[in-house]
Amino acid sequence: MVVPRRILIVDDSEYFRRSARDLLVTRGFEVAAVVGDGEAARATIDEARPDGVLLDVNLPGEDGFAVASALCALRPAATIVLTSSDVSVVPESVLTDCGAAAFVPKTELATADLDRLFGD
Repeated sequence: MVVPRRILIVDDSEYFRRSARDLLVTRGFEVAAVVGDGEAARATIDEARPDGVLLDVNLPGEDGFAVASALCALRPAATIVLTSSDVSVVPESVLTDCGAAAFVPKTELATADLDRLFGD
């Protein structure tokens, strides 16, 4: 039996959180938690125990890069995938610096290979 990978969704858009949840569930993932900002992500990560984090770059307060760094320290085994509707490309060096594994524009999320991105 395959155990679904648990994903934490962090995005300030309620519409995107619902859409991402639906997409992930349809693709066989378990949504561990859905939160709207970095503070809530840090507060939730121990209880949610995600295998992966889908993390918006543009959050209120701390940006997604700073949140990614914090989440990496709290849960190093979780694969972090950054996303944004305002950014088309994030340089590899930026991903490495914040601990993220990949970046996918929100417009490409529905067609992205989520199994590969989250380490299947």
